[in-house]
Amino acid sequence: MTDFGGLIRRLVEHHVEFILIGGVAATIHGSARFTQDVDIVYGRTAENLRRLVAALADSSPYLRGAPPGLPFRWDSETLERGLNFALTCTLGQIDLLGEITGGGGYTELLPASVTARAWDVEFRVLDLPALIRVKRAAGRPKDLESIAELEALYAERKRPRH
Repeated sequence: MTDFGGLIRRLVEHHVEFILIGGVAATIHGSARFTQDVDIVYGRTAENLRRLVAALADSSPYLRGAPPGLPFRWDSETLERGLNFALTCTLGQIDLLGEITGGGGYTELLPASVTARAWDVEFRVLDLPALIRVKRAAGRPKDLESIAELEALYAERKRPRH
């Protein structure tokens, strides 16, 4: 089971530049769907890569689905040479995404994010219209299934209050 709060708090405490996306972001916006991992888009500056490595270093990050014993070094160089990483660690599952379909990278998505507060910390989360857009662009069955619920949540927020 993924410790969502533990992962998010760890990133915030290490000052990692990230935007929460995916199922946990949908939950922050009111979705009732269940997710098993944390998905983030992370800044790709050298300093941010160092912070990200430090944030997860003591949680034994390893490539999710890789056979045991496959050589994997958790360091800034690995992150710099790659882009997207599906990891498992002692805190659970986390997907580190340098770029996403329909949204780009951290810098491009930052204007489409809002500040959220959960687990006693503040962090950036993709806003609802952008979350709908990137889920539609991803086109995976699980993303397409969640769009109707997210659109209903968005419509409810836009409805005038009396």
